[in-house]
Amino acid sequence: HLIGYVVAQCVGAIVASAALYVIAQGKGDGYDVAANGFAQNGWSAYSVTSAFLFELIATFLFLLVILRATAEAGAGILAGLAIGLTLVMIHLAGIAVSGSSVNPARSLGPALFAGGTALSQLWLYIVAPCLGAAAAGLALRVGVIGAGEQAPQPA
Repeated sequence: HLIGYVVAQCVGAIVASAALYVIAQGKGDGYDVAANGFAQNGWSAYSVTSAFLFELIATFLFLLVILRATAEAGAGILAGLAIGLTLVMIHLAGIAVSGSSVNPARSLGPALFAGGTALSQLWLYIVAPCLGAAAAGLALRVGVIGAGEQAPQPA
């Protein structure tokens, strides 16, 4: 299922970005997505190392929350809340550092339309999240994170 999931995510991101591109072009005053922004990721205030580490660690933590919250002994009806709040905190912490992607497809769509720097930096938003996600899955699989422990359930 992995290949289909990756393709669907990428196609969805590109189609959504295309729709937003058409909407942005309707502004009519020469709006330039590369110059004015198009929700593309990128780093400038921080180094490439800082951006890479943030994306890797944030994706690792986000996937741990997703995998634990949705497990059989996970957060149950509160799984969505746990996942959503985790993503909010990741974005609040990381927008200034890397643009806070934690999803390669989320970076791909806007970068294709913004071009330039967004495309040249896209590799980071593919490699770091994939490594972080793989590390989270591996940590749970080998029991480093305690996948066998039962999470507290709401009363």
